[in-house]
Amino acid sequence: MKARIATRRSPLARAQAALVADLLIAANPGLGVEFVLVDTAGDLDRSRPIETLGERGVFSRGVQAALLDGRADIAVHSYKDLPTEPLAGLRIAAVPVRADPRDALVSQGGKGLAELPEGATIGTGSARRSAQVLTVRPDVAVQPLRGNVGTRVGRVTAGQLDAAILAVAGLERAGLAGDIAEILEPPEFLPAPAQGALAVEVRADRSDMQQLLERIDDATSRAAVTAERAFLRDLRGGCTVPAGALATVNKSDLTLTVGLFGDGEAQPLTLRGRVSDADALGRQAAARVLAARDQATQ
Repeated sequence: MKARIATRRSPLARAQAALVADLLIAANPGLGVEFVLVDTAGDLDRSRPIETLGERGVFSRGVQAALLDGRADIAVHSYKDLPTEPLAGLRIAAVPVRADPRDALVSQGGKGLAELPEGATIGTGSARRSAQVLTVRPDVAVQPLRGNVGTRVGRVTAGQLDAAILAVAGLERAGLAGDIAEILEPPEFLPAPAQGALAVEVRADRSDMQQLLERIDDATSRAAVTAERAFLRDLRGGCTVPAGALATVNKSDLTLTVGLFGDGEAQPLTLRGRVSDADALGRQAAARVLAARDQATQ
């Protein structure tokens, strides 16, 4: 039996697809895999900010199309890139064990955020990261930064930027963990909802693939990202919304810390509940954060 795995063409996306392939082969001996490489809207237009590209799912729709038209059997996504509203006919069949969800600073000379000089240039394409770093260091200059992980790190090492903020998981999967100067710790720096997690998607009518993928699903990781994405979903936004969330699971208990950054920014909010109530906890967090923002801006 062979599984055709659709993924973006970028080095990081291909590395993530290879991780899933290794898990699948280990859990299903004798399975063959083949990769289907896809260029998404976000890959084809790297000059403009993501929020100006005019659609949600700029890094996922093209990969999902490969599932729907039969070119692929499985799709692998960075979970944080998926729109919060599912695409009809598709379902998330597995969330493998999540990698480190935190953000990291890559800098010239290995300087930490506090050590960067006044007026230092920090690159990021994320409104969330920009708002959080400016809260701590209002004296720095944040510059737009897009491209794959290696390109963004290269802008720093080439001296074009003093520093950049990237996901720890992305740096590790791209083999660039040695470039991390500092881990940006929650709750002061909250990651994007579902950051560090992978989503493995299939067509809803492919029970054969769903059975293969059940063996690599991690219940703890799935519960955490369910709460985080429920929070994002009820903010009625996608991956460009300046929101952060991080859930941790301890047996049957779940702790969710969230924040919405920018105008009317409020202090991070932490809620606790049961793993079985992950979606409801995320929705409750969104309602409370939006109410706090509205009150602060009145």
